[in-house]
Amino acid sequence: MPDPTPTAEPAPHETATVPMSLGARVATLVAILGPLAGLAVAAALFWGRGFTWVDLGLLVGMYLLTALGITVGYHRLFVHRSFETNIVVKFVFAVLGSMAVQGSLLKWVALHRRHHQHSDQVDDPHTPHHQGPGILGWLRGYWRAHIGWLFEPEPADLPRYVPDLEKSRALRVASILFPVWIVLGLVIPAVLGGLLSGTWMGVWTGFIWGGLVRLFLVHHVTWSVNSACHLWGLRPYRSGDESRNNAVFGVLALGEGWHNTHHAFPTSARHGLRWWQIDLTYEVIRALELVGLAWDVKLPSKQAQVERETHAETEPSGLSSGSRRGLC
Repeated sequence: MPDPTPTAEPAPHETATVPMSLGARVATLVAILGPLAGLAVAAALFWGRGFTWVDLGLLVGMYLLTALGITVGYHRLFVHRSFETNIVVKFVFAVLGSMAVQGSLLKWVALHRRHHQHSDQVDDPHTPHHQGPGILGWLRGYWRAHIGWLFEPEPADLPRYVPDLEKSRALRVASILFPVWIVLGLVIPAVLGGLLSGTWMGVWTGFIWGGLVRLFLVHHVTWSVNSACHLWGLRPYRSGDESRNNAVFGVLALGEGWHNTHHAFPTSARHGLRWWQIDLTYEVIRALELVGLAWDVKLPSKQAQVERETHAETEPSGLSSGSRRGLC
């Protein structure tokens, strides 16, 4: 099998793009710098008054809810259809994913499907590769994969990646109402902070810790899957790209850091296939299945895993559709 490591910068492809408007650039900049400012304020508050259990609860609670909105909802459910569920659960995860402020549902899914179609090639929306040789090329690639790609023009053909989601009126509405969910994701921790503390200061700290600081963490952990997990880590499976299993982000990104495994088995509901690979996202999907809210949960068979291992000599096989039990 040819080595997928990029050794030379390929010729650019002629892909029609939509220029990013000034308003969109400003909004993206605010979405990046706002949480950073919140982190600075939180540090000043911590230095001056300490950190309360309410602050911690809102930070952890909102982090888990919105990160799972991305990992369970946006990624494994909507992008890869790793399991099936009813429209109410889909809508809830669409809202939670939107509260992570990483893009509307349809746009996020379309870009991520394009990423898998062109993983680590020049048309990949956020590969860290192909940015030139040496340390400067490496730094440009890391910056581009982590944040820089957010300011690049979008491919004009994104709608063709999400015809399945556009058939659902509920999901179209959830995507259109993206700005509403952003506001709601900031208002909820502020209101809870005030109610739980019984003070107006609690409203402010709830907004800072459960809103802005939480966004900072969710953003950079998610973006690290794009950047760090295509640069550092292990490659136990053949995936045809530079995706890596990174244990740090396997934990912080709730299982998304087992990225080489994911690229080898894209439709698998479980990314941490080894017993020691923590995958909280899969545990949530499994819990939904146990209570009847998820079905057709996909996992790679043992044979498929063996055939994809980096030392295997046979041709790789993919995933089968059907229930989780039928795949093992």
